[in-house]
Amino acid sequence: MSPRTPLPPPPPPAELQSWPDREARLADRALALDELGRRLLGGGRLAAFLLWFVLLQLGWGMIGVLVTSVGQPVLDPLLLMTGLVTALLGVGVLVPAVWLTVRSHRRDRTVRERLAQWAALDRHGPTDARLRAPVLSVCWLLLSFAMCGFGLWMGFAVPLGVSRDDGYGLVVYGMGVALILWITGLTGLSKAVGHYRLAVRLTGGR
Repeated sequence: MSPRTPLPPPPPPAELQSWPDREARLADRALALDELGRRLLGGGRLAAFLLWFVLLQLGWGMIGVLVTSVGQPVLDPLLLMTGLVTALLGVGVLVPAVWLTVRSHRRDRTVRERLAQWAALDRHGPTDARLRAPVLSVCWLLLSFAMCGFGLWMGFAVPLGVSRDDGYGLVVYGMGVALILWITGLTGLSKAVGHYRLAVRLTGGR
């Protein structure tokens, strides 16, 4: 479902609830929880997560042309001019990517709050089991762990592998790449673990 499609509304207050029976309430609860779960961990959400990561790295990579040229032992005017142009383009990519990433995190918070409201409405074994989404949680967990691990490795490998002749700009660029990997990975890890713990708590561990 498109991100522009409105989220399922929160359940009505207890005094306004008018389901004819428990089965109808459970059916609406299942529909809401399934949709909200997809909004948090589904394939579309994972694709958006990876897209924002690629845009962040692309923007920083374009800025990195300027960073590495400035950090050279001998400054090349032509390379410097090229770096300035690509850095401006990189800012045009990086800033929207940061904004989209922050907006998606805020939207996730809204989805989690609404999911908690619907989950607290009742209990139902099959629906509650789907809510935990163990397969999707593991996918997010492994991907995010790989990002964290690679970012941590780069954080040590780049400074150790760059010689003085390569210039310190390469170190700055490599550390920026590592930082984006590390932060993105931690965000994904927090999302996967947090969702599973929330689902277990809301469904009573059943």
